[in-house]
Amino acid sequence: MSAPVLFWVQHLLGSGHLRRTAAIARALSDQGVETVIASGGMPLSHLESGAARLVQLPAIHASAAGFSCLVDDNGAPVGDRLWDERENVLEELATTLRPGVVVTETYPFGRRQLRREALTLIEAATRSEPRPVVVCSVRDILQRASKPERYDEMLAVALDHYDHVLVHGDPDLISFSDTFPLAKALGDRVIHTGYIASAPATHQGTAGSGEVIVSAGGGAVGAELLSTAIAARGLAEQAGGLTWRMLTGDPSLSEALDTRAEGLIVEPNRPDFPELLANCAVSVSQGGYNTVIDLVQASARAVIVPFAGEGETEQTERTRKLAQRDMVEIIEEDELTPENLAAAVDRALDRPRLDAGEINLDGVRHSARCLAQWAGHD
Repeated sequence: MSAPVLFWVQHLLGSGHLRRTAAIARALSDQGVETVIASGGMPLSHLESGAARLVQLPAIHASAAGFSCLVDDNGAPVGDRLWDERENVLEELATTLRPGVVVTETYPFGRRQLRREALTLIEAATRSEPRPVVVCSVRDILQRASKPERYDEMLAVALDHYDHVLVHGDPDLISFSDTFPLAKALGDRVIHTGYIASAPATHQGTAGSGEVIVSAGGGAVGAELLSTAIAARGLAEQAGGLTWRMLTGDPSLSEALDTRAEGLIVEPNRPDFPELLANCAVSVSQGGYNTVIDLVQASARAVIVPFAGEGETEQTERTRKLAQRDMVEIIEEDELTPENLAAAVDRALDRPRLDAGEINLDGVRHSARCLAQWAGHD
């Protein structure tokens, strides 16, 4: 009989970290392995975690000021009392569950502001006998460290506490060593699993057929991408006659944007987004992990404007790698203008559709297989 697997995950802005964890946990629980997710971010509706049990910690998230300022669900800065409450829940969970495998998402290669909490969980879990296998689950690209000594700190924690590092990427596109310069010192702890892809739509309709699908999150960055796309439609030579459908994570943006022109649709994000991508003429979006994998899985022609605010480097590095392989059109965030976007969409229309076979998308199955083995599942 296999031992339980316990995941710890914290999404601060957006939901990609939790959704990737849930996809792996779902596949693991489908194999009959008891699986628990301890989630520290804001609760999500319609999270597809299968038979995995979700334990909600007192929630925290990034404030509007950025990742350096964490707040609770009332918007107040996180204080010692809330940190203590979260750590107490994790200690009790580790003690009662006695997991055979503990998985921390991102840490120690990110989420440094949560290091005390992550180490508390590991220390509580490893008091049990036999000692659980300790695993880091991390996406393909690390945020570039602001100080070189941060890499030394990451490596030291990994060598001291971790048995394996599951890197959810394809080394033929991006190797872990591309953004973690000390990866060689980890040796065979590092396992590239392939990308974590959602299950493809089984009943594909015609929604989005022949359209330019522009998807953006909320806030100022999302508003700028949408407003630029609206202006770009009238400048596009080939794509100007197509319907441009704008999807936003901030419903209030649809009221603020001028969408009176024929052929423009602005609406909230839709659950059939994979279907829209599979049918669209061109997708315009940012370059987050889940978005890019959705594009590849749908074989969509794509224009990507990677988010580069607040010193973020992850999306730019991923998108540049794809552009170097001539898979997508890229517009750097500081070069986003209606003219540049119109030209990029026209160029994308002339491309063949993406070949999903160029990138390993087997990350869910591979990750679940590794974790089940380490948990002692036959």
